[in-house]
Amino acid sequence: MNESTAMPENLVLIGFMGSGKSTVGRELERRLHYPLVDTDQVIEARAGQPIAGIFAGDGGEPAFRAMEAELLAELVDVSVADGQRRIISTGGGICTRAANRGLMRRLGFVVWLHAPFEVIFERTSKNNDRPLLHTPDPAGRIRELMAAREADYRDTAHLDIDTSGLNFDEIATGILESARYFFGVKS
Repeated sequence: MNESTAMPENLVLIGFMGSGKSTVGRELERRLHYPLVDTDQVIEARAGQPIAGIFAGDGGEPAFRAMEAELLAELVDVSVADGQRRIISTGGGICTRAANRGLMRRLGFVVWLHAPFEVIFERTSKNNDRPLLHTPDPAGRIRELMAAREADYRDTAHLDIDTSGLNFDEIATGILESARYFFGVKS
């Protein structure tokens, strides 16, 4: 079966930093041959600096969140205009704006990738590119942000997957099977 003909809409990956969005996105891209749009990478390219630099700049985190919202609205417009299916991997805080949650659901099948605190802490503790963790207590900050964002992730997602204990092939397979079922029932 040609997997790309079975998927009617975009696949949108959401979740906390370290949940596997980028890696799962690449696996889905490999399987489906849809273009992968990593919102963090697009914003960095447009801004000409890493996310940490955007956060450290005059506009800080609010400027970055505005860039995310603008990019999501653009992706909705482009998807409608060109009909191209995409895999969209988002930044961990993109769901904190209600308007963004609505835009992502308009884009397609939204999958919340998540893992327990211990797994997220292990995955993110060695990465210095995460500006929200530049704090004396990164573990406490992770707990705080995960708790604050959980309802937003849950409100946005059509499907949630705990990525701990699964390999990326298993996660991608679960997403594809669930998306086919969802869209088959929906129509």
